[in-house]
Amino acid sequence: MTLSPTLRQEFTHEQRNAREAQEMAHIISFGPVVFQTARLMIKYGIFELLDTSREGLTEEEVASRTGLSRYAAKCLLEASLTIGTVIIDDETDRYRLSKTGWFLLNDPLIRVDIDFNHDVNYEGWFVLDKALEEGRPAGLEHFGSWPTIYEGLSTLPGQVQKSWFGFDHYYSDHSFDEALRIIFRDGGRHVLDVGGNTGRFALRCVSYNEDAQVTICDLPQQLELMRKATAGQPGAGRIHGVGMNLLDESDGFPTAEHYDVIWMSQFLDCFSEEQIVSILRRAAAIMDGNNRLFIMETLWDRQKYVPAAFALTQISLYFTALANGNSKMYNTDDMTRLVQAAGLTVETIHDNLGMGGHSILVCKKTAL
Repeated sequence: MTLSPTLRQEFTHEQRNAREAQEMAHIISFGPVVFQTARLMIKYGIFELLDTSREGLTEEEVASRTGLSRYAAKCLLEASLTIGTVIIDDETDRYRLSKTGWFLLNDPLIRVDIDFNHDVNYEGWFVLDKALEEGRPAGLEHFGSWPTIYEGLSTLPGQVQKSWFGFDHYYSDHSFDEALRIIFRDGGRHVLDVGGNTGRFALRCVSYNEDAQVTICDLPQQLELMRKATAGQPGAGRIHGVGMNLLDESDGFPTAEHYDVIWMSQFLDCFSEEQIVSILRRAAAIMDGNNRLFIMETLWDRQKYVPAAFALTQISLYFTALANGNSKMYNTDDMTRLVQAAGLTVETIHDNLGMGGHSILVCKKTAL
């Protein structure tokens, strides 16, 4: 495995002494309640109150200002104290926000992750073992009977949709500016956006390049969401849709036009290795020596920082339990192997795009 230098140092050597390791084991064993305590400290506004109070607040003051009982405030504050999200003055019994609590309150990425994990994943992960053993998204059943979450996105409960799209968009949107410079660098004009979702990237393309045309390939129900989201937006007339079941190997990519760019953003991680090869082979079938396939993914082994790699490997288990039961966040070696199996060659890799640690693999058709 090709780990980045930081990850190599972290993941190939023991980092904790025995006491620290035992402490981490205790935190893991109470992981669900640690998560819910932090979430409720945000929901009830307790972190925010502590953040804006210079002198700190007592249990009674927290209860009074939030409308919680003193019992509820006391339970949350004491649990937060031992988690490390608040600290206490043992002379005045006043609580203040810790640095960890501040990040939970103010870091937008962490807030997106909390909403995603609570609204979308929390109940589903209860049957993670079943999903792993059966190779299907067993945790999706409490939402509906779809084979994958993507068929059900348009009918998920409103808050679940909001948290799912908030998570999906946050991880991609911050890398779009750099991505657009890369894909249009060589004068490409017509983009085939595979798995274009609600058309956010397509809108950015037609805004960035006034000559750009974008064709989105996705499930018919996703195209309906895209059309609603792009209606009336500048450049929407240059965005087109082609309904396609990407899991049907007989369903090829559209060939009515020549595409300078084939774009797959945070897309291939939604599929198993066998499905990825099938999709990439169909992409290769409409490629020649002039066009390029751009794959943008958050490859966990290329991350600069340990928390990013941690988050991405945990997100893999969302795919297991809820999304489809057979995909994950891939590493560079695996993705390169799948690209090569489809008759393509990785020409260049651009790293560290945006805030989410994205990489773009620029692929060309392998010469015969």
